[in-house]
Amino acid sequence: MAGIEEILNIIVSQQKETENSIISAAEKRADQIMADGNEKAEAAYEESVRKSKDQLAREYANSCASADADMKRKVLAYKVELVDKAIEATLRKLCSLPAEEYFSVILELIKKRVQSGKGVLSLSKGDLARIPDSFRKSVSNLADTDIAISSEPADIDNGFVLTYGLVSENCSFSDIMVSERDAVRDTAASVLFGKVSK
Repeated sequence: MAGIEEILNIIVSQQKETENSIISAAEKRADQIMADGNEKAEAAYEESVRKSKDQLAREYANSCASADADMKRKVLAYKVELVDKAIEATLRKLCSLPAEEYFSVILELIKKRVQSGKGVLSLSKGDLARIPDSFRKSVSNLADTDIAISSEPADIDNGFVLTYGLVSENCSFSDIMVSERDAVRDTAASVLFGKVSK
């Protein structure tokens, strides 16, 4: 009997050692799995945080760029509006000048556009009614030209139409402003906002 008990004790002892060994290995494996899991979770968390930060930085930069572009568009639109209002105010002021000053401006414009040969100068109906004699004399005294002032009014509000043969040039103030819009706007913008670098 003693031999059987001793065998049983050896078997039980070996079984406990095996169990302890299996449990120990399982615990080590579980610890390793948990450590690996924690490491992967930490890496995934850090990657997620990094991607989120990068995404937020891109969105912030895009928002800033969009806001900046929008602000610049609004400032430019406001400047264009101010320039156009300044041009309109200049036209109104020009048209409301006393006759002598008004026709002095007209004469300077004629000098810039006059050609050799016979020409016809047509004025608006309102301007025909208020031509000063000094203007008529100045036009007739322009060097190397032969310009007659038409008694028929031109279909314009201000300025003049200068005709040589079949070619007519509309020099009403509004048409001059339209044809030279960019130069006029640049000049007005420079006066209103200072020199603009291109």
